Amino acid sequence: MRQHNPPPLAARASRAHAVAMFLCMASLAGLLLGCSAPAGSIEPTGSDLPEATGWRAEEIVRGLVHPWAIAWLPNGDALITERPGRLRLLRDGALARAPIAGLPDICTDCGQGGLMDIALHPGFARNRLVYLTFAQGNGDRNRTALARGRLDRQAKRLLDTEVIFHNADWKSGGQHFGSRLLWLPDGTLLMSIGDGGNPPASFDGDVIRKQAQNPGTHFGSVLRLSETGRAAPDNPLVGEPGAKPEIYSYGHRNIQGMTRHPDTGIIYANEHGSRGGDELNRIQAGHNYGWPEVTYSNEYWGPPISELRSRADVTDPLVVWTPSKAPSGLSVYTGERFPHWRGDLLSGALKFREIHRLDLEDGAIVGKERLKIGERVRDLRMGPDGELYVLTDARNGALLRILPD
Repeated sequence: MRQHNPPPLAARASRAHAVAMFLCMASLAGLLLGCSAPAGSIEPTGSDLPEATGWRAEEIVRGLVHPWAIAWLPNGDALITERPGRLRLLRDGALARAPIAGLPDICTDCGQGGLMDIALHPGFARNRLVYLTFAQGNGDRNRTALARGRLDRQAKRLLDTEVIFHNADWKSGGQHFGSRLLWLPDGTLLMSIGDGGNPPASFDGDVIRKQAQNPGTHFGSVLRLSETGRAAPDNPLVGEPGAKPEIYSYGHRNIQGMTRHPDTGIIYANEHGSRGGDELNRIQAGHNYGWPEVTYSNEYWGPPISELRSRADVTDPLVVWTPSKAPSGLSVYTGERFPHWRGDLLSGALKFREIHRLDLEDGAIVGKERLKIGERVRDLRMGPDGELYVLTDARNGALLRILPD
């Protein structure tokens, strides 16, 4: 995998101009010579993976409305977010009738947005702080935001709820909000923000997705924040003129799953491509992941979004899924029920309605197989009991537990 330190913004702009000139010349040469787009360094994974055996899915509860994420409380209860703007309590295998009160104002007509991820503060047992990502605003003017509140002892209400971070810029439409959360051992919080949407969605006079290459916006990036929502002081772009200090990595389209391997400390994220080109990436500070200038994706109407599949200043993906599986939740299996899964990555698929197991050996992916769930998989989490749990995305969504057959 390529390693690099991010160059200054001026150098990046000059390089982008040079790359654009090169692409124009390369495209013209291709037309004249009949050449095809250059091959990338990754062989895309198709839809014909072998099926995993020896497992079954057990339904724990059903009746969730487009659930998005789950977080386990120290006592074994769980909090589940529903995209329409409700936070539900799961206790003893049943949903509490009344949603938890005290949430921020959430956009309920923002398409893919709404109430999204949830993460407990690492010191939750002491401070009872809950962090939530959500769409703020309305269908015409919205952005991804982060709120935190203190869960009362009866788990009925968030107290002192406040918005502690939001995208610096508004967008329109209901696409590509992100947005996953991940605590790091140093007490900082990673948060993903999508690129803002597909063409013709625009920003500052151009298609909005190009902002993923602009460190002067939060679009298409992973942020690293303090527990109060401020930029971590040692972030890679702190002090760089014009750059957002919260940015940890950039060049992302729409990250929907993010996890940290407990053994290696490696941070992984999977993100949606356009038509093909979904990616699994190793997230590293200051790295550029290419979108939309370097991608395996095609436009929804056909042609490649870019002629480049790889570039010296861009970090290559670990896996490319073509056709798109619409990646969702991402987790490392740490349980005992499936010993041969231990340490492997499990990546959800909304479109394919399944889970992909990525066999990790010494940091390399040496095999892949799928677990056919039959419903849109939204989130994957290891439970406090060492079992793997799955949330399905539907108006009558479910929480499932994966057990040996």
